[in-house]
Amino acid sequence: MERKGDVPPMARVQPLLISASFLLLSGSLSAQTNPPAARPAGGSAYFQTLVREAQSRIRAIDVVQFQTLRRASPAPVLVDVREDNEWDKSRIPGAIHVGRGVLEVNIEARIPQKSTPLIVYCQGGRRSAVAADVLGKMGYTNVLSLAGGFAAYQAAGLAVDQGLPPK
Repeated sequence: MERKGDVPPMARVQPLLISASFLLLSGSLSAQTNPPAARPAGGSAYFQTLVREAQSRIRAIDVVQFQTLRRASPAPVLVDVREDNEWDKSRIPGAIHVGRGVLEVNIEARIPQKSTPLIVYCQGGRRSAVAADVLGKMGYTNVLSLAGGFAAYQAAGLAVDQGLPPK
């Protein structure tokens, strides 16, 4: 029972609730503005496991095997699964670009025949291993991943297309 001049119970609790809300909000904002912790080399532990599992199911080739297969008939379709900005800087001549992030959505329109020989590459060979695994699960039957990716290709001194690709 309140007496005249007493502060109502909610009026005493309300400042506490406002203070607690402010503390929670400031902690949340600080977490959003502080940079994330550095990633381990090679990506997260989950991604590393994903790559290892994919590598156990796919066929990978080195740069020497790649060169031999490029001269084969029919020549395999070379699929660059790197990000747009990587593709825009440089690429293996004759490659098509289907970024890893949209591979499942776009590949069937670009390569409808699932028996088409494919060589998939990325920068270092990990994303392409995952991409090759996904393509196999989608029913593509002749998929290879370039071990070491574009970095291994460049290290071998092979020709590179640079600058923005033709539209």
